[in-house]
Amino acid sequence: MSRAPRAAALVLWACANLAPSAMAFTVERVPRSLKDSLSSFARVADAPKTEFRKVPPAGSLSSGPSASRIESAPPASTVFRVAEVPPARVAATRELLTELKARQTERQAIVIDLPSDVLFDFDKAELRPDARESLDRAAELLKSYPDAPVAINGHTDGKGTDAYNDALSMRRAQAVAAMLQAGQPRQLSVHGFGKKRPLVPDVRIDGSDDPEARQRNRRVEIVIQPPDAAAAMPKKS
Repeated sequence: MSRAPRAAALVLWACANLAPSAMAFTVERVPRSLKDSLSSFARVADAPKTEFRKVPPAGSLSSGPSASRIESAPPASTVFRVAEVPPARVAATRELLTELKARQTERQAIVIDLPSDVLFDFDKAELRPDARESLDRAAELLKSYPDAPVAINGHTDGKGTDAYNDALSMRRAQAVAAMLQAGQPRQLSVHGFGKKRPLVPDVRIDGSDDPEARQRNRRVEIVIQPPDAAAAMPKKS
């Protein structure tokens, strides 16, 4: 066997038997020439599949067509009704909504629940000095929705008569509205609902009194309605 065919035989044998990991191999001499042997390619059943696919977007991971994919999507805006907010106020509005624990109703109204126990002393309707900080932040938030009608709603817990609670909730709503009205180009609507609209039941399942629930129900709501809701707002009580 000539030197050239022998070298070619060694190369072909090494390529066919080379393992994926680096490991030693032995050389076997073939006693005949391979120059007249036919060469062919055969598909291996368990060989890894090679295919071309569109590259996933940046920030995503994928492994094969059936693999799960993790993609980084832009975070959803935490600003309610962001289209109404002046662009320069979006960041500040996001912070205010978070600080005030604002919530949005199914009708897209933005509601801020201010606990009466923080704003007022027991059975009183005069604002406490330390209530100003929360009300100043609420007033700043109102500037982000300059065209939206705003309602101030007073609520009590279930203790006492309807007449007493209606009057107390109205006086408290008026006190909050008076502080927020300063510098406001729009007129705030004021309502006293007494104990008619509790957030949660005042009693537990067994019928016993629930002080924590009653505390949640004693509140003044600042409601920022959608701009087209002015006609649907309840009349002043």
